[in-house]
Amino acid sequence: MGNALTVMRAPTASAPGRLDGCPAPAKLNLFLHVTGRRPDGYHLLQSAFRLLDWGDTLDFAVRADDRIHRTNDIPGVPEDADLAVRAARSLQRTSGCALGVDITVHKHLPMGGGLGGGSSDAATTLMALDRLWKLGLGHERLLGAGLALGADVPFFIHGRDAFVEGIGESLQPLDLPPAWYVIVAPAAAVPTAEIFASPELTRNTPPVKVRGFTLSRTRNDLQPVACARYPEVAEALSWLGRFAPARMTGSGACVFAAADSAAHAQWIAGQCPARWRAWRAASLARHPMHGPESVNGFLMGSRQVGQGTGF
Repeated sequence: MGNALTVMRAPTASAPGRLDGCPAPAKLNLFLHVTGRRPDGYHLLQSAFRLLDWGDTLDFAVRADDRIHRTNDIPGVPEDADLAVRAARSLQRTSGCALGVDITVHKHLPMGGGLGGGSSDAATTLMALDRLWKLGLGHERLLGAGLALGADVPFFIHGRDAFVEGIGESLQPLDLPPAWYVIVAPAAAVPTAEIFASPELTRNTPPVKVRGFTLSRTRNDLQPVACARYPEVAEALSWLGRFAPARMTGSGACVFAAADSAAHAQWIAGQCPARWRAWRAASLARHPMHGPESVNGFLMGSRQVGQGTGF
């Protein structure tokens, strides 16, 4: 069990051509409905995405040559498969930039957890390199570049809680009260593609309207499939549900519950069985890579502490 937080703060420009500690926050799917499927096989979704003040961090150092290189090893993630590296190469290709970059990824989010870690790393890479390479692409073009990398990437570029529809490209800002959460990572990694390919997945949930939707009348359509295939996910849900209404985020394996306070979240996380990991995390009002209170283009990180929203 772990409770250590990597709190999201603005990056540091420690030297020309460098940005260190660039935040890549986690997200929660407060609900996730599969409302249909397009002819090309992509699933149509509705979800409420919530940013968390906890996640990975990345360091970037511009190279004079055109090489894009990850400086550290991440077990199970070859450099060519890393979404941060792929994002940098894609941006380099589409922008025609002749510069390269060294990327160091400080991985704190569990892989295969449904917290959006790889997508968040990719979004942070796009935003950081837009600045370091002096591309000046702007928000809309970065959103388009993000969607080409994955359905969750535009949300992190968008940079605030959102009601998400389509394949991830339709984002409406959500004003949610601040909250504390407990996140539990069972000893399982759930492949997203496997869950979406499952024949038993519900694909016809009636759409809900963004105005007036309530979490108590929503669900995660992927949760029954993941629980059936990965019993540890079902076990973690059952355990966390003893303390507060619990739900799976994304395609799993992580599960979460809202807590009444920071102390309550810490106490629940402290009860976690030793075979799993648990964290407390606060909601995050804005992505620290941008925002209205920015200094040199970046929001100075702030924490929100408040009552949990519950389900």
